[in-house]
Amino acid sequence: MEETVMPSPLTAAPDGLTELPNLSSLTELAGLLGRHGSLYVRWSRGPAEDLGSSRSVDHLTGITMPGLSANPLAVEAWWGDRPVRLWVARRLYDYCHLRQERNGDVRPWALRGREVGRGPDNEPLVRDVEPVCWIDLAVIEEAQEEVAAQRRPWGPMRREP
Repeated sequence: MEETVMPSPLTAAPDGLTELPNLSSLTELAGLLGRHGSLYVRWSRGPAEDLGSSRSVDHLTGITMPGLSANPLAVEAWWGDRPVRLWVARRLYDYCHLRQERNGDVRPWALRGREVGRGPDNEPLVRDVEPVCWIDLAVIEEAQEEVAAQRRPWGPMRREP
């Protein structure tokens, strides 16, 4: 196993079961990504529920997929030397609509894992999941502010028709 993720105290929130460090800023998440490189973010009720089945379901067809759907946080080479903080903000912002769509019943958490395929939205499907940390909702607010500060209008992946 790699180095300790961070010295933050373990927190059982929000699922009440999984004790993980709680990241409270974009800067912390960017730093963690800088140390580990390949992380994913998942929006769900938490690892305690997800790791029981370790598989996501395609909401349109009901088909069980071979892993958990997650979104990669790894910085792409084309991003160059641009701020990792902005990259992370965008990756979080792109899927922040999931919380509203699911009546606030999901929260973001970071994980490591092995990609085993792609889902219908081209998202990685991950197995051998190792939860890393909770991502506090304050980080999502920071991501929204970071995105709003950019020069061009930009919205989450789920856009109103």
